[in-house]
Amino acid sequence: MKLRNAIAVLIPLLMLLSSCTPENESAETTSDISFLDVQTHISYLSSDAMKGRETGTAEEAKAANYIADYFQEYGLDPAGDEETYLQEFTVNMSVMENPHAEDSDSAADKRLAKNVAGLLQGTGDSEEVIIIGAHYDHLGLGEFGSLSDSDSTIHNGADDNASGTAGLLELAEYFSENRPETDLLFLAFSGEEMGLLGSQYYVENPTVDLDNALAMINMDMIGRMNDDRLMIFGVATTEDWETILTEANTGSLDLDLVPDGTGASDHTSFYYKDIPVLHYFTDTHADYHRPSDDAEWINAEGQARLLQHVARVIEQLDTMDKPELPFVEAPGEQRQSMTMSGPTLGVLPDYGFDGTGFRITGVSNGGPADRGGLEGGDVIIKIGEMEIEDIYSYMGALNELEKGTTVPVTVIRDGEELVFEVEL
Repeated sequence: MKLRNAIAVLIPLLMLLSSCTPENESAETTSDISFLDVQTHISYLSSDAMKGRETGTAEEAKAANYIADYFQEYGLDPAGDEETYLQEFTVNMSVMENPHAEDSDSAADKRLAKNVAGLLQGTGDSEEVIIIGAHYDHLGLGEFGSLSDSDSTIHNGADDNASGTAGLLELAEYFSENRPETDLLFLAFSGEEMGLLGSQYYVENPTVDLDNALAMINMDMIGRMNDDRLMIFGVATTEDWETILTEANTGSLDLDLVPDGTGASDHTSFYYKDIPVLHYFTDTHADYHRPSDDAEWINAEGQARLLQHVARVIEQLDTMDKPELPFVEAPGEQRQSMTMSGPTLGVLPDYGFDGTGFRITGVSNGGPADRGGLEGGDVIIKIGEMEIEDIYSYMGALNELEKGTTVPVTVIRDGEELVFEVEL
């Protein structure tokens, strides 16, 4: 055990408004976690002017520079390429448009995307590092991944994932004024919406030695807390996560701790490098991957409470050495992506459900599931003749179908097995 002050830090909720602006002019740091700062960052990143921050676009680059400017202001060292904050990688758009097409070498099919990386040097002499990450890209005009029927509409992505990016910036600011002994690596990923491309590129081309990584904490969709409920994935990736997370819960949050270390976000890339991971998440909602995911629906006060919890977890990790936090392979079938190329049912998944099947918490008005008679609480166990064991087999089954097809969907409702004819 390292010698250090183990007294927990009490982080206030109600703070002064930071004077940071979208253009970073005369921004003044504060040592506090501020819901007003959270609102400022989310409002800027999810504004119509950012056009949805699609990977490889001018607006993605503008968002990357916004993040890098704040990293510099907070005193983080550049941890990207050639002593900059940016790590560039290439996205092949021909593969994005047609996953079954052969790889194209055409320059017209390539886009340059950027991760943003900043290292906060700790006060100690250990080489260990705690990684905090969030993706900052979204769907642009909705060409890839939209669940809306609208064409060429800006998908602002306030919750997904301007919220996580705001959390990343707020934690960088807080720890720059409350510097731990352990180094902290702050990573903002692009390409997440196209299949975890940025985080996968980073773990294959790391700018710090990942063998020294104590843990990776990912924040994705953390801006819609309801009834104090907070989901945290990855709890089974090291033995002490549950104890650490419970002890950090001084704010009486309703924690839903999920064992699985993988899923459709960037912590998955680090899990496959045998690093203990956590994924903070306030659950899905009807605006997910739709143009209506706007800043007006963000619960900034709730997000500030969530960030206080993350900060307390990091403070706890700062008292630990790597041998005290060994990686454990999480139970269950592990998948590295959840790519949808087929039609959708228009349902809201229950990501915390750990039984057999795919449980839904609600249906989109007028969507296929709604028209077919499905309801929130149903557990889908079969689509056509395909058995559904979890969210992955659900998405795999839909990928085998075509829009316009009518298919029987078998569900368990109140203990009874029912079959509905659903037109996709």
